[in-house]
Amino acid sequence: MPVEAIYEQGTLRLSQPITLAEGSKVQVIIIPLESHSQPKKPLDILLEIAELPLEGKTDTFDGKDHDQVLYCQ
Repeated sequence: MPVEAIYEQGTLRLSQPITLAEGSKVQVIIIPLESHSQPKKPLDILLEIAELPLEGKTDTFDGKDHDQVLYCQ
Protein backbone atom coordinates (compact mmCIF):
# COMPACT_ATOMS: atom_id res chain seq x y z
CA MET A 1 0.00 0.00 0.00
CA PRO A 2 2.10 2.98 -1.23
CA VAL A 3 1.33 6.20 0.63
CA GLU A 4 3.02 9.57 0.17
CA ALA A 5 4.28 11.44 3.20
CA ILE A 6 6.12 14.63 4.02
CA TYR A 7 9.07 14.60 6.39
CA GLU A 8 8.74 17.46 8.90
CA GLN A 9 10.64 18.01 12.14
CA GLY A 10 11.73 14.39 12.40
CA THR A 11 8.29 12.92 11.70
CA LEU A 12 6.64 11.50 8.58
CA ARG A 13 3.24 13.11 8.04
CA LEU A 14 1.00 11.03 5.74
CA SER A 15 -0.68 12.93 2.92
CA GLN A 16 -3.88 10.89 3.28
CA PRO A 17 -5.48 8.85 6.06
CA ILE A 18 -4.97 5.08 6.11
CA THR A 19 -7.01 2.25 7.59
CA LEU A 20 -4.81 0.67 10.21
CA ALA A 21 -5.48 -0.48 13.75
CA GLU A 22 -3.99 1.77 16.41
CA GLY A 23 -0.60 0.48 17.52
CA SER A 24 -0.03 -1.59 14.36
CA LYS A 25 3.60 -2.08 13.42
CA VAL A 26 4.51 -1.38 9.81
CA GLN A 27 7.61 -1.52 7.67
CA VAL A 28 8.58 1.71 5.92
CA ILE A 29 10.75 1.95 2.81
CA ILE A 30 11.84 5.50 2.02
CA ILE A 31 11.89 6.48 -1.67
CA PRO A 32 12.43 10.23 -2.08
CA LEU A 33 10.11 11.64 -4.75
CA GLU A 34 12.28 14.65 -5.39
CA SER A 35 15.97 15.14 -5.05
CA HIS A 36 17.42 18.23 -3.43
CA SER A 37 20.91 17.43 -4.70
CA GLN A 38 22.35 19.10 -7.75
CA PRO A 39 22.13 17.05 -10.95
CA LYS A 40 25.46 15.83 -12.28
CA LYS A 41 26.98 17.66 -15.21
CA PRO A 42 27.36 15.62 -18.43
CA LEU A 43 31.15 16.01 -18.27
CA ASP A 44 31.25 14.56 -14.74
CA ILE A 45 29.14 11.60 -15.87
CA LEU A 46 31.46 10.96 -18.82
CA LEU A 47 34.52 11.13 -16.55
CA GLU A 48 32.96 8.55 -14.22
CA ILE A 49 32.30 6.28 -17.20
CA ALA A 50 35.88 6.73 -18.44
CA GLU A 51 37.20 5.60 -15.04
CA LEU A 52 35.32 2.29 -15.17
CA PRO A 53 37.54 -0.76 -15.71
CA LEU A 54 37.56 -2.36 -19.12
CA GLU A 55 36.10 -5.85 -19.17
CA GLY A 56 36.66 -8.79 -21.44
CA LYS A 57 40.47 -8.90 -21.65
CA THR A 58 40.57 -12.48 -20.37
CA ASP A 59 37.20 -13.53 -21.78
CA THR A 60 37.86 -15.70 -24.83
CA PHE A 61 34.27 -16.82 -25.40
CA ASP A 62 33.36 -15.94 -28.98
CA GLY A 63 30.12 -17.89 -29.37
CA LYS A 64 31.47 -20.72 -31.52
CA ASP A 65 31.09 -23.18 -28.63
CA HIS A 66 27.70 -21.77 -27.59
CA ASP A 67 25.94 -25.17 -27.53
CA GLN A 68 28.74 -26.80 -25.56
CA VAL A 69 28.60 -24.12 -22.88
CA LEU A 70 24.81 -24.08 -22.57
CA TYR A 71 23.95 -27.72 -23.17
CA CYS A 72 27.19 -29.48 -22.10
CA GLN A 73 27.55 -31.06 -25.54
